[in-house]
Amino acid sequence: MIEVVIDSIRVSLMSQHRIVILKDINGDRYLPIWIGPCEADAITIELQEVPPQRPLTHDLLKSMIRELGGRVTQILISELRNDVYYARVVIDVGAKQLEIDARPSDAIALAVRVKAPIFVSEMVMERAAIQPEEDVEREAAARSSEGGENKLSAFTDFLDSLNLDDLDDPDK
Repeated sequence: MIEVVIDSIRVSLMSQHRIVILKDINGDRYLPIWIGPCEADAITIELQEVPPQRPLTHDLLKSMIRELGGRVTQILISELRNDVYYARVVIDVGAKQLEIDARPSDAIALAVRVKAPIFVSEMVMERAAIQPEEDVEREAAARSSEGGENKLSAFTDFLDSLNLDDLDDPDK
């Protein structure tokens, strides 16, 4: 199992869905998982330490587990079948350890509330993780070593190609 942390939550411009990006804590692999807007909000609210007026579903789940004598020890993103991720919430209750099936988005929302580590199976990481391309990394390194001067180079090239003399002539 590979431990990951939440790198970011991104918004798809094409739909109402969000993507949670998990990062391998020991490497440069990122795992993008599509999640719904409600789950994205639940994760974001907790990460930003914004107290809700009333408990959200994941707060209720946290309270119920605690009141029943359980403790969430970890979250496992265990499988990827037919482009669907599967997760398990691992709960210690007394001398028993339970693994409860969950959607990854709900499991992650619970994990941030109970401060439980998140793990991804090696098989899932091998099949779905992405790594920044070396060219992108080299370009980013070059920009940072040059003080960020090339940050807008594509935009600058575009501006340089414009013929601004036409703006002065109202007939053109």
